[in-house]
Amino acid sequence: MTNFNDRERGEEAKYAFDEENAFKIAARANRLVGQWAAGLMGLTDEEADAYRKSVVQADFEEAGHEDVIRKLLGDLTQAGCDVDEAEIRARLEACTVEARRQFMTDGI
Repeated sequence: MTNFNDRERGEEAKYAFDEENAFKIAARANRLVGQWAAGLMGLTDEEADAYRKSVVQADFEEAGHEDVIRKLLGDLTQAGCDVDEAEIRARLEACTVEARRQFMTDGI
């Protein structure tokens, strides 16, 4: 029975570790895509920093990326940027790949 309990605790610890890493990667990807959007909108460094944080916060509204995509699309459209949803999705995917690469090399 001890081996089963040890194995179960190990699986729980691995799951928690994987979930924490996925959260860190998603947050980094959201910051990266927020930086991209801030550049398109011509925000100052201070405004861009606040905007990146707001993009990360937007991801807490619902599971998945739809909340972030809605925020970016709305903000970019309001700022007069010529960007569509497909471009935002592609950029978010590229930022997710970059965030995962950074996590693997830097350990965030």
